[in-house]
Amino acid sequence: MAGGTSGEARAVHEGILRRQSARESSARTYARALPIVPVRARGLTIEGADGRRYLDCLSGAGTLALGHNHPVVLEAIRRVLDSGAPLSVLDLATPVKDAFVTELFRTLPPGLADRARVQFCGPAGTDAVEAALKLVRTATGRTGILAFTGAYHGMTAGALAASGGAPDVQVARLPYPQDYRCPFGIGGPHGAELAARWTESLLDDPRSGVPLPAGMILEPVQGEGGVIPAPDAWLRRMRRLTADRSIPLIADEVQTGVGRTGAFWAVDHSGVTPDVMVLSKAIGGSLPLAVIVYRDDLDVWQPGAHAGTFRGNQLAMAAGTATLAYVRENALAERAAALGSRMLNQLAELTRAFPCVGDVRGRGLMIGVELVNPDADHTASRPAPLAGAVGAVGAVGDAGGVPDVGDSGMGGISGTAARPEPTRTPRPAAPELAAAVQRECLQRGLIVELGGRHASVVRLLPPLTISDEQATAVLDRLTDAVAAAARHHPSRRPHQQRKPCPAQGAG
Repeated sequence: MAGGTSGEARAVHEGILRRQSARESSARTYARALPIVPVRARGLTIEGADGRRYLDCLSGAGTLALGHNHPVVLEAIRRVLDSGAPLSVLDLATPVKDAFVTELFRTLPPGLADRARVQFCGPAGTDAVEAALKLVRTATGRTGILAFTGAYHGMTAGALAASGGAPDVQVARLPYPQDYRCPFGIGGPHGAELAARWTESLLDDPRSGVPLPAGMILEPVQGEGGVIPAPDAWLRRMRRLTADRSIPLIADEVQTGVGRTGAFWAVDHSGVTPDVMVLSKAIGGSLPLAVIVYRDDLDVWQPGAHAGTFRGNQLAMAAGTATLAYVRENALAERAAALGSRMLNQLAELTRAFPCVGDVRGRGLMIGVELVNPDADHTASRPAPLAGAVGAVGAVGDAGGVPDVGDSGMGGISGTAARPEPTRTPRPAAPELAAAVQRECLQRGLIVELGGRHASVVRLLPPLTISDEQATAVLDRLTDAVAAAARHHPSRRPHQQRKPCPAQGAG
């Protein structure tokens, strides 16, 4: 009897997947790598139509701050449904919306909440990005946009143009600092300093080919770009150089917001107050909602300048209010910081145990594990350090009038003359191996996402409500999956541990 029931469940599972493959667009993504059919979910756990259970570290691409079907979210939705309130009201004022805006403003960075305006957009983050770009262009009268390599801001035309995978160059692209694959071959504070100097030079050189832009858009942690946290000092530097030149700074907090990185908003780590914040995903408590929040002096739009039919989604606002309040009242951001730090420390052991693990990085409960080819020539994947880079970095501190290390935390800013070294030697990305790790994870009941420039970074985005025991289970399954994939990967080396590089610094 049990066998028959199991067989029937499997048949239902396979039939749904077969019909999806036959009827849905070729543009579908997650469904290709994760052939599951979710039917029930609670917290971190998903149950499929075939009866299998999974630990979900995808969380709706970061949408589920409280996990699946959290009681406070369900209760908030039920209250609206049972009240008889309208479910969609365009941009009319409602008690539900008023409560959401009040709670949202309570969480905003200092300096913004007391002079903020909010614009409700279409239901997706990409529409909020479009609104932000339109806003700064309208407010400044300028058209150009500064964006960063590796960025991801959405799939609509304007958002895609500012993303790292843009097919056409429509914005000025700037280097985003990172340690493992530093574009200058240096990494650390020195690499971040060179990235900042490049940006300043581009803006101040009258022959750079980049006129004064309408705005700069950045992610405090690049998610799809490979889970790359921006150095706090570099972010403060971007804030100062944009403010000095009257360039609005747009912080894309679609994936990093609502406690994900260990602060309520990722810009809080650096103390930066942007001019515009783009918010979506977790702010809707699992339902579609997207807004931009911006300084009141930028509010020069005419009525109807930006709209969206579903910007009055009352269920999403109620769920969002409950989520924002729960994260704030239960200090889940602080919890994410502590647990994320422990998880990163444990995952760092993978870089010593498996030569195919090139880097482990992240912030809070936004974690990435980069898979590499351990047998490939590492010199092919790393730019040579720039000749004279150290002297250039030192000159900035001596003559540039910039803050010292105590203010910025970027070693190069202080004029340090010691020769910078890469924090570690990068090897070529291994997207096939990363895909193998994802498959091995799924076999072990763990759902993870892939990202990064070459889809070689295994990403963990667990809900902020994940328990210590569940975190241990996630790490155990991921470690087993890496070990299994490494065993079967053709380029693996025999059981051999990586020897620390003498110049290796903190990742």
